Amino acid sequence: MSVQDSAVKFPFSPSQSLFQPQPELRALTEQQPVTCAELAGGGTAWLVTGYAETRQVLVDPRFSRRLAAELERDQPGFGAFAAETILGMDPPDHTRLRRLVAGAFTARRVEQLRPRVIALVSELLGAMAVGPRPADLISGFSLTLPVRVICELLGVPPQDQEQFQEWSGNLISGTNVSLEEVMAAVGSLAGYFAELIAAKRAAPADDLMTALIAARDEGDRLSEQELVNLCVTLLVGGYETTANQIVMSLLTLLANPGEMARLRADLSMIPEAVEELMRFVQLSKGGLPPGRVTTEAVELGGVLIPAGAMVLPFFNAANRDSGEFPDPDRLDLSRGPRGHVAFGAGVHHCLGAQLARLELQEAFTGLLTVLPGIRLGVPLSELRFREKLALYSLHELLVTWDD
Repeated sequence: MSVQDSAVKFPFSPSQSLFQPQPELRALTEQQPVTCAELAGGGTAWLVTGYAETRQVLVDPRFSRRLAAELERDQPGFGAFAAETILGMDPPDHTRLRRLVAGAFTARRVEQLRPRVIALVSELLGAMAVGPRPADLISGFSLTLPVRVICELLGVPPQDQEQFQEWSGNLISGTNVSLEEVMAAVGSLAGYFAELIAAKRAAPADDLMTALIAARDEGDRLSEQELVNLCVTLLVGGYETTANQIVMSLLTLLANPGEMARLRADLSMIPEAVEELMRFVQLSKGGLPPGRVTTEAVELGGVLIPAGAMVLPFFNAANRDSGEFPDPDRLDLSRGPRGHVAFGAGVHHCLGAQLARLELQEAFTGLLTVLPGIRLGVPLSELRFREKLALYSLHELLVTWDD
């Protein structure tokens, strides 16, 4: 066991590749998967990049999400939002709230949504197929599909999706969005849901939001503020990352034409391909991930981390750990069993993981059949990413396809 006696400087320079982690993260994964870092804003944190070490941080209750969220509360971007929601809680509060919504996201309940998702895919891509080319895949499909799915599940009018995107963009932003902008977005979303909750109390419907209202009013199992925050979290978490995953997965496939050809030739590979794309795709730009704080001294990867230390687990680096994934920088759609941590692990394992899998599976089934030969309509170098977001998110993605 050793104590870290030197620190690297973080954040690192942005990656020069859309498809590979930052070189510094890769080097740490291979050589020093638990390392102390000096943060640009002052203070230190422990960077965790190895697969086994990342999983331990996510499943070990000695790494507290609540304590980290308290420290992130006054920071711009995701931290200021997460501190007030289930994303910033530990058990038992986290357990209490998660149980209220978990039933809607079980594998069985999600599978029941497949016919509706297939119908939405067919509707959206069918409209694109008969329209002009090139077409914007984001506004026409990759954003609209998950928005409509989560809105139908929650009971939210999907016509408000443009406003949702503006608000949620500030909530999942990087640090170049001010704290004032983040809190304004939180306030706008909270106000929106407060009005919608009042309307559903007056006219209940068969949707998840009505069920949560009943849990609040009849069982007193969550406060009014928790009800609002839970609705905000489910909406924002239910579409932004899935929309970006569809886009970045398509770009990744187009950059690996051999694997794209395999998939086109055998659509039965799609479920397996989705898992490999979840592992491989670099959805985050490599900034600060949601952290944890140690509640006591913990040995991690042969390093003793003191109590009260901020710990930052990098999922994208862990998913490229050669000790867990042989030849990790090669996209291999037939790689085999799951095991990636793209959805996290432990109590904060993504609640909507099964729904995201379903949407991705049907999205790519549709893209490869309804839009045969789909390809970029502009050079890769001309793609414009939304600068403020901590995720890779494009303004538009122009594509074309064969007749």
